Amino acid sequence: MSDFEQTLKIPKERVAILIGTKGETKKALEKDTNSKINVDSEGAVTITSKDSISSWIAKQIVKAIGRGFSPEIARLLLNDNYVFELIELKDFASNEKGMKRLKGRVIGERGKAQKTIEELTDGYIAIFGKTIGLIAEVSKMETLRTAIEMLLSGARHATVFAKLEKQRRNWKRDELLGNINNI
Repeated sequence: MSDFEQTLKIPKERVAILIGTKGETKKALEKDTNSKINVDSEGAVTITSKDSISSWIAKQIVKAIGRGFSPEIARLLLNDNYVFELIELKDFASNEKGMKRLKGRVIGERGKAQKTIEELTDGYIAIFGKTIGLIAEVSKMETLRTAIEMLLSGARHATVFAKLEKQRRNWKRDELLGNINNI
């Protein structure tokens, strides 16, 4: 059986975070994904694994770290219930000034908007360069992505938060009903 190999590029400034102190982060990721990860100083990452699924999971985690997530949050992707998505700011703004404004809308004053969205969706947001990275449970990703896209498209924060609060109540209700039905 042949090895599966994937290559990707991460920003140079994220290489040290991927490798970690004394290589601990990279070693743990290799162990958890049954992969071999080679990283050069320019940010080129090669992932080699015996199976395609392990290789794909390792690539998703490396990509998430490269797009601004901490290794701890990126490791949530080891769980089948979590997914990673990337939103390109260039799809919503045509120049640097517009992208900076949009990042500010997602972050909010003193990080309040980002924190509120993360709390209401149980998700994680990383804003890095010209992208917004999202990590959330599969069942909640669409809601998280929609909330971010609404803000990027100019929706009022209050409108987005109200929609998220309503969805959160629905999730709680469904969870309670699910627990009642299992009794």
